[in-house]
Amino acid sequence: MKFPDNKYNMIQEILEKTEAEIEKMQPVNILIAGKTGVGKSTLINNVFREKLADTGIGKPVTKHLRRISKEGIPIVLYDTRGLELDPRVQKTVKQEIFDLVKEKKATREALHAVYYCIQANSSRIEDSEIELIKEISKVLPVILVLTQSIGKPAEEFNRYLENQNLPVAAVQNIMAEPYEITDDYVIPAFGLKELIDKTLQLIPKDAHDAFMNAQQADIERKAKAARRWASRYVATTFGVGFAPIPFSDASVLVPMQVTLLAHITSIFGISMDKSTIVSLIAAVGGTGTATMIGKTIVANAFKFIPGAGTVIGGIISGTTASIVTSALGLSYIEVLSIIATKEKEGESIDLSRIEGLMRRQFKKNIKLNRKELRTKDLEFDSDKALNDAYETYESLGKDTSKKVPFTKKVTRSVGHFIQDHLPFNKR
Repeated sequence: MKFPDNKYNMIQEILEKTEAEIEKMQPVNILIAGKTGVGKSTLINNVFREKLADTGIGKPVTKHLRRISKEGIPIVLYDTRGLELDPRVQKTVKQEIFDLVKEKKATREALHAVYYCIQANSSRIEDSEIELIKEISKVLPVILVLTQSIGKPAEEFNRYLENQNLPVAAVQNIMAEPYEITDDYVIPAFGLKELIDKTLQLIPKDAHDAFMNAQQADIERKAKAARRWASRYVATTFGVGFAPIPFSDASVLVPMQVTLLAHITSIFGISMDKSTIVSLIAAVGGTGTATMIGKTIVANAFKFIPGAGTVIGGIISGTTASIVTSALGLSYIEVLSIIATKEKEGESIDLSRIEGLMRRQFKKNIKLNRKELRTKDLEFDSDKALNDAYETYESLGKDTSKKVPFTKKVTRSVGHFIQDHLPFNKR
């Protein structure tokens, strides 16, 4: 539902365009196979967002296959149930898999890959299971996922499987979530980022966006993908042919900024609602109304760009517009990275802190020149930018004595904007 009394609402537009971006994605379809109790649900819930194995709609498609999906997440998982060592059961499951592959072939629901899960502490694999893996690998690429990979036995089991020369794409040890040995010693989760990387090497490129949206195990990879896209988008939009625009008409930047923010949101695939986006836009002085946002962001940006004050009331060059929009996009990516991390950790988001983080990141990024903005994604190789943003978010929560209600903060931001930044202000 659109906000009242606004002819053009940026918040609604971002949400609608984000939804449209996700709907355009080629969905990724993965089969999760393995015997009962090997940790398939734990794997699913830690690789993919929103606890898909628990909250996803599990619809039986055959006696031994369950279809897991959820609206708004562009991925479909097929989970094998009751896959035991009984040869008759395995034969039935194998046939159901083959029938499913054949049925979905050449459609949007065509299967792309298989995670075949085996407990790493099994130390061996039955001949019947080896035969099943060989048969499945004839129709789909298979990654052997060694779950609960604790210590040296798990490494040895990996080498054992590698020496079997099975026709699989990869073998990957994982610990899907931290494993507590004692009160003082916990084995951290590992292997999920490597699984993400190997999966992306297998699935078609036109399914990469959907997989990136659905996965939550590698937030840094989401941020890098968003930065690469934003960099190309800004370079294309504000190219040599971009005509300077009057400051009073800065709202023409709105469609570009809406597209930028919507596409970034679709890459991250996080649960964004109107109040969160309002908070982020308010942080850079916006009202949430798209007819004002171009002027608002540019007006605030001029405070940080050396020498830019000479063009207030005049024109905005393509270079200035690209710097402003790049800073907006990069700040948005950094904040969404924190939101995605908190969602992954099961923590709620403090909107007042998110607003403060957006404001601080925008102030940092708007001071960078074009080259610095273009190459800033290199910092993610050492996680420096994300770590800085995370530390800033945490520090904003230390002083809670002066917290202001969210609605008042938005109102105050709007008031400051009107008083200080509009070009027609006569004060």
